[in-house]
Amino acid sequence: MKEQIKQETSALNGDEAVALAAKQCNVDVVAAYPITPQTIIVEKFSEYVANGEVLTEYVCTESEHSAMTACLAASMTGARTFTASASAGLALMHEMLFVTSGSRAPVVMAVANRALSSPLNIHGDHSDSMAERDSGWIQIYVENAQEAYDSIIQAFKIAEDVGVSLPIIVGLDGFTISHTLEKVDTLPEDAVKQFVGERQYPMVLTHEGKTVPFKLDVENPMTMGPNALQNYYYEFKRQQEEGMINALKKIQEVNSEYAKVSGRSYGNGLIDAYKLEDAEIAIVVIGSTAGTLKVITDQLRKEGIKAGVLRLRTFRPLPVEELRNALKNIKAIAVMDKSMSPGALGGSVFSEVRNALYNQSQHPIIVSYIFGLGGRDTSPRDLRKIFDELMRTAKSGVAEKEVHFFGLRE
Repeated sequence: MKEQIKQETSALNGDEAVALAAKQCNVDVVAAYPITPQTIIVEKFSEYVANGEVLTEYVCTESEHSAMTACLAASMTGARTFTASASAGLALMHEMLFVTSGSRAPVVMAVANRALSSPLNIHGDHSDSMAERDSGWIQIYVENAQEAYDSIIQAFKIAEDVGVSLPIIVGLDGFTISHTLEKVDTLPEDAVKQFVGERQYPMVLTHEGKTVPFKLDVENPMTMGPNALQNYYYEFKRQQEEGMINALKKIQEVNSEYAKVSGRSYGNGLIDAYKLEDAEIAIVVIGSTAGTLKVITDQLRKEGIKAGVLRLRTFRPLPVEELRNALKNIKAIAVMDKSMSPGALGGSVFSEVRNALYNQSQHPIIVSYIFGLGGRDTSPRDLRKIFDELMRTAKSGVAEKEVHFFGLRE
């Protein structure tokens, strides 16, 4: 697809790409607390504010819990709101993540994915955001710095859609993406502002009988996040689920609209399928590892091996039908998780993918691979071994093991 707008090519790391995207989206409020490996994001944005390049209220809070509280309050007044976090910082936000999604506040947050203590580890895996998968936030995971830039821009348009009205996490692998310098094509600021547009608000009926925008306004008082006991709480949560369902379509729409402006799209916005049309074996993965797997897939294809890769770009809402359609003819699948769910049968992504395929009339053998915890490197040679194991599984019809702790010394 040819690019429709002239773009500037820059050398940016993933954090810088995220900060630039947020700047171009005309954000009203940023409330944040720095933590490795996302610190560059909020540092860079604070420079934009200090230099007068954006008219953004920047709030440097005393903790991540306070940062999300401030983001929630700002968003509910109608402000376009952004923040960033990682690891223990995201964990400290835990309570406020549920409050923010339950209040239907469309906050956008970049998470530079990092391991959680203990023991202390500052490197990248998906433990932090996977621990928040039931918090009611949309979760999108990117493959590289370019997609990090593009996805932040898309995130505001998705979150602020009146049929969605939910906060979004855009996850980028800590250090692998956040600190790696890459070529990034960036749109002109005016084009980004036009694409994102002004924030829209759901219209609600107040106790005074007036239909007004859903935001805090002294002229039109209303209660947000009220006390809802047995008679109402369930219905509130079900409405969040409706927002998630609506997000499935909106994410695809925004992905297509953005492609017309930028020339770039990421699968259908939900999944990025690579050479799956006639594949017999496949790997499902989240994040930057997909890029390496695609290269290995190309090598395997030259050897006559029908391999493919499915990158799960959107983890929440889970694109169940897309997974079923993309994987329906595969004989053996490895699902790679860069996080652990101690005591469970395999990783979180594995559990969700296998659950999605379970009731199909025919479904493949599915095995779990836990890998890369604490940023442990997984080389192309190692990844090739997973495809080799899948070929044996497809041929025999039996998995050697259901769960593999891949790259572990034991």
